Amino acid sequence: MDRNTRTVEDVLRVLDGLFDSGGDRWTGDGGASWWDGFYADPDRPVPFFVAKPDENLVSYVDRGLPAAPGRVLDLGCGPGRNALYLASLGFEVDGVDLSPVAIARARERAHEAGVEARFLTGDAFALLGTELHGPYDLVYDSGCFHHLPPHRRVSYLALLDQLLAPDGLFGITSFAAGAMGSELPDAEFYRRGRLEGGLAYTPEALRGLFSDLTEVELRRMRDEPPESPSFGEPFLWTALFRRVA
Repeated sequence: MDRNTRTVEDVLRVLDGLFDSGGDRWTGDGGASWWDGFYADPDRPVPFFVAKPDENLVSYVDRGLPAAPGRVLDLGCGPGRNALYLASLGFEVDGVDLSPVAIARARERAHEAGVEARFLTGDAFALLGTELHGPYDLVYDSGCFHHLPPHRRVSYLALLDQLLAPDGLFGITSFAAGAMGSELPDAEFYRRGRLEGGLAYTPEALRGLFSDLTEVELRRMRDEPPESPSFGEPFLWTALFRRVA
C-alpha cells in the first residue's frame, strides 16, 4: 500500500506516472532513450539538426538582449547549436538535455569549434540546486517546453523563479497552434497517457503562463532559407520575456 504522497513534488511524480514511458519524451529513462534514438543519426533531414542558431535568438543578441558577457542556461539544448553560438560570442553557457547522445555531440561540436560551454545530461528539474545554480541573465528554451506534460509547468515556473536573474530574460520557442503540435485539452493527455508528440500553444496561452514576466516580444519564427546562417521554421512561436527587477 502506497500512502506516502505528502508534498507538491510527490503529487507531480504521481502524475508523471500516468504517462506511458514509450510515449513520454520529457523525463526518466523512457524520455532519454527516446531522444537518444532521435539524435542517433545526425545526418537525418530534421530541420533543427543544422548547426545554426535560432533566428530570433540572433535578433535578440543583435539588440543587446542580453549583452555579453553574461550567464545563459539553454534548456533542452540538444546537440548545442544555440549554446555554442552564444558561447562563441563570449557568454558563459550551461546547456542541459536528457539525451546523452545529444550532449556528447554538443561537447564534440564545442571542441571542434574551440569554444567553452558546460553541457549537462539529465532532467533540469532534478539538477536544480545541485548542478544548476542561478542567477542566469538569459534562460533560453528552443523546443523543450512544448514536450512537458501540463502539471510540469508548475516545476518549470519554479525553475525560472529560482534561476532567472533580476532583470533577466527568458526566451522560448514552442509549437504554434494551427501549425504544429496537439491542441487537445490538458485533461485529455492524462486520459490517453501520452503527450501526442508535443503540445501546441497560442500567444494568449504563453502570455498567461508567463504572466509574472514582462513581454518584450512575441511573434512567429521567420522561415529561413537553407542558405541562411540562422535556423527558422514558421510552425513555431518565439517569445522573449523580462523579469522586472
